[in-house]
Amino acid sequence: MAVDYAVIVVYLSGMLAMGWWGMRRARSKSEFLVAGRRLGPWMYSGTMAAIVLGGASTIGGVGLGYQYGLSGAWMVFTIGLGLLALSVFFSARIARLKVYTVSEMLDLRYGGRAGVISGVVMWAYTLMLAVTSTIAYATIFDVLFDVNRTVAIILGGTIVVAYSTLGGMWSITITDMVQFVVKTIGVLLLLLPIAVVKAGGFSEMKAKLPTEYFDPLGIGGETIFTYVLIYTFGMLIGQDIWQRVFTARSDSTARWGGTVAGTYCLVYALAGAVIGTAAKVMYPKLPSADAAFATIVKDVLPVGVRGLVLAAALAAVMSTSSGALIACATVANNDIWSWLRGVVAKEGEGERDEVKGNRAFILLMGVAVIVIAIALNNVVEALTVAYNLLVGGLLVPILGGLLWRRGTAAGALAAVAVGGASVIGLMAGFGILANEPVYYGLLASLAVYVVVSLATKPTDAAVLSAWRERLAGRGTEEPATPDPVTV
Repeated sequence: MAVDYAVIVVYLSGMLAMGWWGMRRARSKSEFLVAGRRLGPWMYSGTMAAIVLGGASTIGGVGLGYQYGLSGAWMVFTIGLGLLALSVFFSARIARLKVYTVSEMLDLRYGGRAGVISGVVMWAYTLMLAVTSTIAYATIFDVLFDVNRTVAIILGGTIVVAYSTLGGMWSITITDMVQFVVKTIGVLLLLLPIAVVKAGGFSEMKAKLPTEYFDPLGIGGETIFTYVLIYTFGMLIGQDIWQRVFTARSDSTARWGGTVAGTYCLVYALAGAVIGTAAKVMYPKLPSADAAFATIVKDVLPVGVRGLVLAAALAAVMSTSSGALIACATVANNDIWSWLRGVVAKEGEGERDEVKGNRAFILLMGVAVIVIAIALNNVVEALTVAYNLLVGGLLVPILGGLLWRRGTAAGALAAVAVGGASVIGLMAGFGILANEPVYYGLLASLAVYVVVSLATKPTDAAVLSAWRERLAGRGTEEPATPDPVTV
């Protein structure tokens, strides 16, 4: 394993070095939080694909393939569909707003009265997303170094917190681009063909497995529908995803770069399912489906290649973890703490150092994430709660604000409150992992948004006029001229 260890150590050292490089570039709030809004199409595509394809998409995607066959691709496939929908229909308008958070967008659209409560919901979602991504280090470092769960979480989490705190979005962007390349080589170009060959090829796989393993809908229609609600719609409204859209240097970059990233996700989804199906042929009685990725990597890959593929899994986890961390810190600082500070701030108080403040919040949130990850046991339940709250509470007011002029601040606030409360209550009744909470919570949010919006005074004409100006890209500063690293 010495060669494999060397590959991993070089990779992790490179992540820290890029964090130091990013610190030299992040000299303003815009540079620190959204990379100066100047990423070109290639870098934008790679980093967007990196953040949405995390440990759940890689290790979990292979596990679903092991359990269900080719239809196990549906979870990651719906993520790709969500990214495609966001890129084609909404990303250009989102990029032109020149904001930093989803809550800022809601404040602009509804007149400054909807952001705080939505910020709390978004903060909870990004926090739990960062926690669940951090817990995934335990699986990977256990395979690599045979260390216990707590040490693995501290080791992986500390590296991500370090480079994220140092350089903000610049560090995360550069590391994500490297991670995208490593994942592409490790999973698509190496693990996928080797796994199929070791399993005896597709003909042997079909001969040894039940026919439902090759049924595109074998995982079940209800499960696929739930994936669409949670992941496809979640891609449309998550702060971690929007914050990457904000990094695009133009609306065309956001649209076409995101379309490329979404298409890549569809390919990645199928690859994970095929690898999992091959693992089922080779190891039909693993103790759990999630062990399929680590088992096939350890047993069938040669020295050096094994280290690169494990680095690819590590890259997948780190990209999602760092993206969720900066999103969590951005919402906590810019939406929640700034509002609280505005309530208690004394007149004449000077402006804060924006970069220093955001850096401090990344460090604070990073420590909190590591502590919660060590204490938390049920990752699936935590992530389900986060996505249910996100979709049930925020999907309707966000998309309503973008698509329906008659939506009002009162309707948006009611939708967040009723949708969120419905999801929590239904999870208590049906169970956290049940499908009903997100179904009925979303319907309740939609109904109350429409009824309250129609029953209350329309949004002020001046607010809507300013909103349309921002959507058109007018009244905002132009992004800085891109330099060679962004193209």
